[in-house]
Amino acid sequence: MTDDSLIDRVGRLPFVAPAADPTGVPAAVLLALSPVDGADDLGLVLVQRPDHMRTHAGQVALPGGGVEPGDRDGIAAALREAEEEVGLDRRAVRVLGSLGRSYLSVSNFDVLPVVGLWDGRAELRPNPAEVAAILRPTLRQLADPANHELVPLTRLLPPSAIRARRVPAAATSPVFNVDGTVVWGFTAGLLSGFLGLLGLAAPPLPPEWGIQPAP
Repeated sequence: MTDDSLIDRVGRLPFVAPAADPTGVPAAVLLALSPVDGADDLGLVLVQRPDHMRTHAGQVALPGGGVEPGDRDGIAAALREAEEEVGLDRRAVRVLGSLGRSYLSVSNFDVLPVVGLWDGRAELRPNPAEVAAILRPTLRQLADPANHELVPLTRLLPPSAIRARRVPAAATSPVFNVDGTVVWGFTAGLLSGFLGLLGLAAPPLPPEWGIQPAP
């Protein structure tokens, strides 16, 4: 690999020590990266939630969830959730570090993004209680301008949700198209910031979101 390969850029990310006192309910997600044979690229694991879920039904997310009493910290929570949701063996993941927390006022979750490397070879299996499908895009696929844009939330939410959330008419969200599946909302915002840190193209983060995936 060259000195400026994606894996080198990931190693130079501004990892931080997780804040000891999160703003809201502590949660974590895992950016599980794996090498792509014959290319300067990295694969990523995304999950699509089942339609029957009470919240975020059908939406695409990173593996993750709330920090539970048995978790040592947010990093342990992210690894546990990935193992529970898609069968990614936590022992196979080399954690590089974590990025700055993102507080989500709509859910009161304070999300810690954890970055880890694995070889990408083991079969992943969706837990049907939490995952309807597993998506495996690469970072360069996400960064392709043909696969991302900034769109009005009115195109993504039904009118009833727009009214209930009092969404401003001009509100927007980054959107990624992963083989015909739309990724939007917090996950798309986090991915936009992550790609930007790596010097890859991404839709901008709407300033009104107040989401800062990294310092």
